[in-house]
Amino acid sequence: MDTSVRVLVTEGESPPDRVDEMTRQLRRELLQLDVDDVVPPRGDKAPPGSRGWDMAETGALLVTLGQSATALRAVIDAVRNWRARCRERPTIRLVIDGDVLEISEATPDQAARSFELFAGRHSSTGGTS
Repeated sequence: MDTSVRVLVTEGESPPDRVDEMTRQLRRELLQLDVDDVVPPRGDKAPPGSRGWDMAETGALLVTLGQSATALRAVIDAVRNWRARCRERPTIRLVIDGDVLEISEATPDQAARSFELFAGRHSSTGGTS
């Protein structure tokens, strides 16, 4: 069964073109991983608990993982590392099967721990390292 990760990048009051460029940069990095596809989802319904997240809006990506056992952790690590390199830390929202992780104003250690816990909840072993 294929797994998908919905990613939303936002950055305060940044103009849509800046968020679009950031999202394109993240997409390029995610496409280097063992994933089936990374696309801006169109016409999709908002995931539960999303508070009106319009999937067609700037900053949204849908990552399809396929059958790879390590792809999910690689995607989460790539998003975490990409965010850490950003001069202004954007808000990141990840959604897997209705489970939502949102990182906005967090220290690098807090963000790393949150990403790790989220990955652990969705890994095949269910544990964290």
